[in-house]
Amino acid sequence: MGDKQPLSLYVLFGALLAGLSWVLVDAWRGYRVRSWLRHGDLAMAPQMSGWWGVVLDRARKLLRERERTIDAGEQRLKDFLSAIQASPNGVVMLDARAQIEWCNQTAATHLGIHPERDVMQRVGNLLRDPIFTAYMAVDQPVEPVVMSGYRNRVERPVRISVQRHRYGEGKQLLLTRDVTLLEQAEAMRRDFVANVSHEIRTPLTVMSGFVETLQTLDLNADEQKRYLALMATQAVRMQGLVEDLLTLSRLEGSPVPSFVNSLPLESLLTACESEARGLSQTIANGAPPHVIEFQTNPLLAHAMLLGESRELQSALSNLVNNAVRYTPAGGHIDVSVDQGTDGSLVIAVRDTGAGIAAEHLPRLTERFYRVDRSRSRESGGTGLGLAIVKHVMQRHGGSLSITSELEHGSCFKLTFPANRWRAKA
Repeated sequence: MGDKQPLSLYVLFGALLAGLSWVLVDAWRGYRVRSWLRHGDLAMAPQMSGWWGVVLDRARKLLRERERTIDAGEQRLKDFLSAIQASPNGVVMLDARAQIEWCNQTAATHLGIHPERDVMQRVGNLLRDPIFTAYMAVDQPVEPVVMSGYRNRVERPVRISVQRHRYGEGKQLLLTRDVTLLEQAEAMRRDFVANVSHEIRTPLTVMSGFVETLQTLDLNADEQKRYLALMATQAVRMQGLVEDLLTLSRLEGSPVPSFVNSLPLESLLTACESEARGLSQTIANGAPPHVIEFQTNPLLAHAMLLGESRELQSALSNLVNNAVRYTPAGGHIDVSVDQGTDGSLVIAVRDTGAGIAAEHLPRLTERFYRVDRSRSRESGGTGLGLAIVKHVMQRHGGSLSITSELEHGSCFKLTFPANRWRAKA
């Protein structure tokens, strides 16, 4: 019995020691798990078995799901900001104190602010335009405001529309849009309507006066004939204006000419030459007629232009007739056809008229733009001829170029790309 009692004590002590060891090991594992959870780095997760291993596996899964959720959210935010960054409209986010939290590059260009340097700057301190200051003072604006853009210049205006929206807790969103072209288009529309009204009203006023004269006065046959001739002139002028307006409308509303139809270059030049000589004799009225010469590179004598015949005829006819109208009697008008170095076909109309000052050249193709209004009306022009020529050339992939010098005449060139003409065998 005496030997069995110490043995029992040894067994009990061993069991206690084993239990204590297990508790210490388990506590150490728990400490490692707790330390890892504080950092949450999946790469540093300890490897364990038992129930702590189960806990670790579950924690790793939850952390992976959380990281995937965070990554997906960050990616969505990046995609959203990239989409806003690529937007043609500007976006500026303001906090409750009207300080810039974020803006895209478009807004920075419109308003002249820096996307990084000006973060947390009050927008009112950066944009001092009185129009913008007054707009920001309105509590709930309904309509956007239009003000000058950052790169606004007298010779090249820039107009920016700004719309303000409230969101969140006192925050604001500014949306900017470049409306320069819209305002220019609206100004052109107003000018166009005003010009058309003026151009039509003038001959109508003249004709109304003549009609009233014929109705109220007892005129002899010669006087009646003279008044009727003047009325006919004004009627022709109005008819030409209406026809040119209809031509422009048709050009703008019809599809691009195909490459199926063709017009022999020789036929085009012959028709324009005949028309020019007839107009020259009419204008000369007894004075020496114009010297008109049409010259063509022999290799291009049988070339074919590919496009709409009526439009091509109208374009060259406008240029040749303008040269006749604005060149004094006896002057020279030369029409030449040659091939460019890039394979293009070039038709040049040169005259020995008074020439055009350099400041007028960029605007010559605008509708109703005239260098000398009184001289244009005397020559019978509508102010739409060069606008028609420009549209025709654009529709055929070509271009109209103008060079001129005062007292040395002008040169108008029609350049057709290589795919708009072909040489006929």
